[in-house]
Amino acid sequence: MSELTVRRLLIDLEHPVARHWCGGDAFLTAWFNALSMSFPVGEQFFIDAVRDGFKSLPSERQKAFQADVQGFVGQEATHRRIHSLFNAQIARHGLINEWEPRALTRLKAAQGSDVRHALAITAANEHFTALFAEWLLSRPSLLSGAEPRLKTLWLWHSAEEAEHKCVAFDLYQALEGNEAWRTKWMRRVTLIFLADTLRQTVNNLHRDGSLWRWSTWRSAGRHLLGREGLFTVSFKHWRDYFKPDFHPNQQGSELANQWLHDNASSYAVVGTR
Repeated sequence: MSELTVRRLLIDLEHPVARHWCGGDAFLTAWFNALSMSFPVGEQFFIDAVRDGFKSLPSERQKAFQADVQGFVGQEATHRRIHSLFNAQIARHGLINEWEPRALTRLKAAQGSDVRHALAITAANEHFTALFAEWLLSRPSLLSGAEPRLKTLWLWHSAEEAEHKCVAFDLYQALEGNEAWRTKWMRRVTLIFLADTLRQTVNNLHRDGSLWRWSTWRSAGRHLLGREGLFTVSFKHWRDYFKPDFHPNQQGSELANQWLHDNASSYAVVGTR
């Protein structure tokens, strides 16, 4: 695994966010907003899962994972904080986060006695976010009309997701998690994650008054199901997760490394783990 760096993003989220901040596109704005609404509770679950998994390792094996776990926790805690600030801004537009309480109840129920289940859920979600990150980083035009600070926010978050996508997966394997449960949780996470994302996106569009506009549906079809759409482009890489010999490192993250290199002035390094 590459060295994980904890970074503080140098953007101001104290000032209001435009209603259709993503280049005036109501659908893309609602979609990104929906994803952000899930991050604070989701990323806290991931942090807890990785910490608990690390503690469950035999003491002689913990040293090999310590730096990766610290870097993962540092990055996810930073994401959690900054998306909480972003969510507070979009709430001023009358949007209601119906995803968070539903996810909180569901994730609490998933935190059972076997830490490997929470790790499998985390690994599956991390694969999803890594796929989304790669799609976004390879198509910077999607954010070309966005507010500069918000474009930076999403590309920075994407790059760091690509950086730490292996941590939960590697811990799951180190704890001898079986392949059947790994792939079973991915199927479950796929259905739940997509259903919740789409549901919250529709709710956002409804409250925004943009749900029944033709331009909204045209954008949704193009960006999700079109030739360069998220689902179309990502399907093969999503399916790779079910291969017995799959590992997240098989899907590279050079675009993430390049963005972090080219945009070093957008963040301050807090620490390297």
